[in-house]
Amino acid sequence: MDLSIIIVSWNVKELLKKCLASIEKNQGQLDSEIFVIDNASGDGSAKMVKTDFPQIKLIANQTNRGFAAANNQGIKQSQGKYILLLNPDTEILPNALSAMINFMDQNAEIGISGCKLLNPDKTLQFSVRRFPRLKAIILIFLKLAKIWPHNKTLNHYLARDFDYTAAQPVDQVMGAFFLIRQKVIEAIGLLDEKFFIWFEEVDFCRRAKLAGWEVWYYPQAKIIHHGGQSFKQQLTLKKQWQFFQSAFYYFRKYGFKA
Repeated sequence: MDLSIIIVSWNVKELLKKCLASIEKNQGQLDSEIFVIDNASGDGSAKMVKTDFPQIKLIANQTNRGFAAANNQGIKQSQGKYILLLNPDTEILPNALSAMINFMDQNAEIGISGCKLLNPDKTLQFSVRRFPRLKAIILIFLKLAKIWPHNKTLNHYLARDFDYTAAQPVDQVMGAFFLIRQKVIEAIGLLDEKFFIWFEEVDFCRRAKLAGWEVWYYPQAKIIHHGGQSFKQQLTLKKQWQFFQSAFYYFRKYGFKA
């Protein structure tokens, strides 16, 4: 099998429906399977998937298990040569999936890749960052980034000098479209479930690179990303606390001078 697509969803039924329809329309000749892991949505998402997309493999959790743990549920059942972790608030554009698979097939040293993300109005969405340093995360957490947005620390972390027109190796790509070679999972294991949300893809990229794999950005494949729709439903304080917990755990793993 070419591709296993895993979508973790929480209370974004209409966007999820658009996402699944876009995959159905644009998967081409790929031999693929699709998993939807519903994290206890209260908006009828699971029922919609059962009714409108009966061919999809649905896992309906009774509680919100978080992003990493829910993705691992799908990964454990996947059979594809490649595994795509895909956000439910995305729309696949024509040829994106086949272009990414061809790119990975031609570059055996690449373990993880991401495509070009577009906003709903088709403008560029920034999706590449360097590995975080503690100072940059503190600036973001304390919201000092809004007061002092163009300092060198933030510019480096947010890769504001990055050329989004060129395919190239990177530290990390956004988890909205996160294509993994199955051999990478065999080598380094699943996502770290101690991350409930945030930093799990950063951690996975870092583990992969430490194991000798490359991470690449590939702009010839494009998708639309509506961006953070699930988390707009949560209270700001809760989001801040989850961000802090994940960041603290990340730096505990790799050192506070990482």
